[in-house]
Amino acid sequence: MKQVIVVEDDKDIRELIAYILTNEQFAVESCANVSEFNERIERVRPNLILLDIMLPDGNGVDLCRRLYRDERTKDIPIVLMSAHGRRNLVETEDCVRDFIEKPFDIDNFVNTINRYGKSNGA
Repeated sequence: MKQVIVVEDDKDIRELIAYILTNEQFAVESCANVSEFNERIERVRPNLILLDIMLPDGNGVDLCRRLYRDERTKDIPIVLMSAHGRRNLVETEDCVRDFIEKPFDIDNFVNTINRYGKSNGA
């Protein structure tokens, strides 16, 4: 089963995403902040990381850059999401595979996650 780590500080959004992805046959690990993610990534190798930009203890773009520079995580696709339209990050940041703007259309969300989460050979 393909695995996704979701880093989202809003509990309702995190639960909705977990529900959607579970229905899409993903195993989902959810984190509310960067600290939780840092602990989780030490023991889980996901097929995809879905990362909110604005987090209470860090910035998702900074975390994306760090993961991209790390040999252990550089090949894991990262999809950023935010309510503050920053789609240009896909063109300007090597670490970003795609961007999902919140609120998101569920069909587009699922298509994006399936495109990257099921294509990684991890």
